[in-house]
Amino acid sequence: MHCPFCRHPDSRVVDSRTTDDGASIRRRRQCPDCGRRFTTVETASLMVIKRSGVTEPFSRDKVIAGVRKACQGRPVTEDALAQLGQRVEEAVRATGSAELSTHDVGLAILGPLQDLDLVAYLRFASVYRAFDSLEDFERAIRELREQLPPQTPGGLDEDLGVPASAAAAD
Repeated sequence: MHCPFCRHPDSRVVDSRTTDDGASIRRRRQCPDCGRRFTTVETASLMVIKRSGVTEPFSRDKVIAGVRKACQGRPVTEDALAQLGQRVEEAVRATGSAELSTHDVGLAILGPLQDLDLVAYLRFASVYRAFDSLEDFERAIRELREQLPPQTPGGLDEDLGVPASAAAAD
């Protein structure tokens, strides 16, 4: 590690600590030449392989930006989006793989998003799974109804934007 002050090509680690989320290590370093101290943060690189074959570093911000689009007009806070981004990053890092596909990232998003907001989940899933007909939406809604416990009137059906009377007609 080059000293940021004198550009000496070496430094000595004085202290190492994990950061709050445990995903990186904060190191306090001292330059043996000028004696000044500085801090570095180390993270393990996680690469995403896109459909085109291009690889790029995983970005929690890109995950949040994509989910934010699905959450437009929904009662979802920025804090909730940040927590979802952290959950997704933790899930993909927990795989132990240094490279993963965009498909894997999408799968990691679906679970936390379903917990966060069902309408946003359906919006995201419709793009991610390339829904191309009403039957695809109906199938996804049916799967959601089967997965979730029965709701009180105004519950799941209202969350999905379907009036309770229309759901009762099913």
